Amino acid sequence: MAPPGQLLPLARSLLPLSAPPFVSGRRRRLPTLVLGRALPPPTWLPHGRLSPAHPLPFAPPRRLSRPPPPATSLPGASPGGGAEAQAVLAEFVTSERVKVAAMLGLALALCNADRVVMSVAIVPLSQAYGWTPSFAGVVQSSFLWGYLVSPIIGGALVDYYGGKRVMAYGVALWSLATFLSPWAAARSLWLFLSTRVLLGMAEGVALPSMNNMVLRWFPRTERSSAVGIAMAGFQLGNTIGLLLSPIIMSRAGIFGPFVIFGLFGFLWVLVWISAISGTPGENAQISAHELDYITRGQKLVKTQSGGERLRKVPPFSKLLSKWPTWALISANAMHSWGYFVILSWMPVYFKTIYHVNLREAAWFSALPWVMMAVLGYVAGVVSDRLIQNGTSITLTRKIMQTIGFVGPGVALLGLNAAKSPVIASAWLTIAVGLKSFGHSGFLVNLQECQIQLEHLLPF
Repeated sequence: MAPPGQLLPLARSLLPLSAPPFVSGRRRRLPTLVLGRALPPPTWLPHGRLSPAHPLPFAPPRRLSRPPPPATSLPGASPGGGAEAQAVLAEFVTSERVKVAAMLGLALALCNADRVVMSVAIVPLSQAYGWTPSFAGVVQSSFLWGYLVSPIIGGALVDYYGGKRVMAYGVALWSLATFLSPWAAARSLWLFLSTRVLLGMAEGVALPSMNNMVLRWFPRTERSSAVGIAMAGFQLGNTIGLLLSPIIMSRAGIFGPFVIFGLFGFLWVLVWISAISGTPGENAQISAHELDYITRGQKLVKTQSGGERLRKVPPFSKLLSKWPTWALISANAMHSWGYFVILSWMPVYFKTIYHVNLREAAWFSALPWVMMAVLGYVAGVVSDRLIQNGTSITLTRKIMQTIGFVGPGVALLGLNAAKSPVIASAWLTIAVGLKSFGHSGFLVNLQECQIQLEHLLPF
């Protein structure tokens, strides 16, 4: 018997030279496959014919009837990173979380439109009821009587019931107060003032509810953009109220804007209840990819439902003992003081200093709020991009807040040298526009406290 090492050479010597390489062990070049052509028969079979006992292990390929279509890319996308960026943008625009941000923006637009309509109607109302300028100021300030404490109460309600439910009740109540204002004014002055107080109380829950929904629906790297979208609606509400109220009053009377804006609020509530969920996990339309993206991009906050609701007394003493709390309160106080002073006195400023008519004053007063809406969203996108590129969240918020304070201060100094209403409007547009950078500063920072009681801080 031959040793095992000599069996392989002996077996090779007995094979014909035309044996296939995987049998003989020799390296031979296989025939090239050509589409549409039959494979040549193996040379080791007799007469060049295939044996039924040795069929080919695969069928010859068929010729394609038409070439496959080239890979398509999104319009305007460049190969590589550009196409990926376009895909991310397309996913963001069509996502469920953007629907939430858009609905929040519409709610805040109604919030400010219902608020600013009184600034336009106060002049004809004073003439119709014989109000003095000082009493007209009392009527306008009655809104703030209810707004003074409602953000604190609204924040506690948001922590207990969630942002979706509290926002729905808030919009319904302030729309009802706006809608009933004509009826109340015709019945009693005190009843009319009560509707204004109810309006302020209901609108106080808007921003805490918005913060709650953004915190639950958006990852950390998109929260500034979400707040930018929502606050853009907030500023556009000023523009809508200032521009549309005089037109509606000229056709439907003094109280026409109150009725129309109130009806729009009721319509918004119906859409909000039926189309929006309190958390991504409760949404039946959200894709698995988007849900995974949201949950991976944020530290989840426990859903408040049933027995999981917060039932403890908020630790106000602990909140007030922290320096970050006072920093947020101070930043919000300075931001809101400048915001409401400009909002309340801008039409009067143009009318008394530059002696323009009421329609021109409305247009000069509306332009800065349009700029604030646009730059607010731009600031949110820039802020998110800085965080995505590695800048710390704390440094990003400080940069945005610095622009939001220093920019308007410089612009208001330039306003003192304005000699025409056009130049004055330009300076005010710069000041109000740069003020929106603060929304990507202290306002988003409230959501990053990572405690549920952050909504109790006043807005």
